[in-house]
Amino acid sequence: MDFSSPPCRSPLSLSRTRNRNRRWRQSRTGTAVVVVAALVISTTAWLSLVFSGTTARCWHRFKNWEGSPHTLTWKPRSQKPNQNGKVDGISSFSTAPSLQLGRNRSLSEAERRKVEAGLTLNHIVFGIAGSSQLWKRRREFIRLWWRKNSMRGHVWLEEKVDDKEWDESLPVIMISEDTSRFRYTNPTGHPSGLRIGRIVLETFRLGLSDVRWFVLGDDDTIFNVDNLVNVLSKYDYNEMVYVGGSSESHSANTYFSHNMAYGGGGIAISYPLAEALYSVLDDCLERYHKLYGSDDRLHACISELGVPLSRELGFHQVCLSNQLLIIF
Repeated sequence: MDFSSPPCRSPLSLSRTRNRNRRWRQSRTGTAVVVVAALVISTTAWLSLVFSGTTARCWHRFKNWEGSPHTLTWKPRSQKPNQNGKVDGISSFSTAPSLQLGRNRSLSEAERRKVEAGLTLNHIVFGIAGSSQLWKRRREFIRLWWRKNSMRGHVWLEEKVDDKEWDESLPVIMISEDTSRFRYTNPTGHPSGLRIGRIVLETFRLGLSDVRWFVLGDDDTIFNVDNLVNVLSKYDYNEMVYVGGSSESHSANTYFSHNMAYGGGGIAISYPLAEALYSVLDDCLERYHKLYGSDDRLHACISELGVPLSRELGFHQVCLSNQLLIIF
């Protein structure tokens, strides 16, 4: 038998093959017609949507919004804690034209005069990190700048000191909460960084009225309070703002961060940012148990909220001969 020749087919077999081919061609033609019709309908709908008046107005609004500075504007509400001693949740935010988040939000001259006229030392609450063992010496630094009749704030210690070591010319002494429940796994640091990192939370929880700024510093930080008011007047306290400066030691900045506010030089946190931290700080501290101190923990938690550092050169942290000399 010659296997190179095709096998013979009967007339009936050839007729069936032709019928199958005809039905297959008809099916392909029908599918193509349906696809073309769908494309024509969808294209017509798309063109009518693109060139409609409503779409054009929405596009122009989007372009105008995209080209203008905008941010999340905080809506103030009551600063008093509830019956459980906590402030309910984080305030609502709405998108509105304002100063751009994450930059040095300097106000216009007219706005600045308006804000500066209203901002006083009484709108600032100081949270001073101290040590019971060093308090007798470090309190003399605080006397240099503290004004008892026009300022509000507290010194936070890990344990009580003798009543004789305090007088009315100094801020009120507060005892920090126990932080032994938090993990601390940094091999070279000290767990006091947890306690100091929570000062903003514990100060916020006090529910003081008419607070615009929380300013954090160490017990050997020297503040020029008049300059501080002028600096903070540049910012909108209704936004989440994180103000401070880097260390003047390059090695310290390299080890920690060039975008972190160093606690020894002072850190300013607006009320909305403090409120946001109040709700997330403890969980955040637990996540960053490997970090060294309090300021890098705060930096990590504030960064998670999407708030970058607003750098001010007036916040100095200078390391000299293994001792910290802080002057604002």
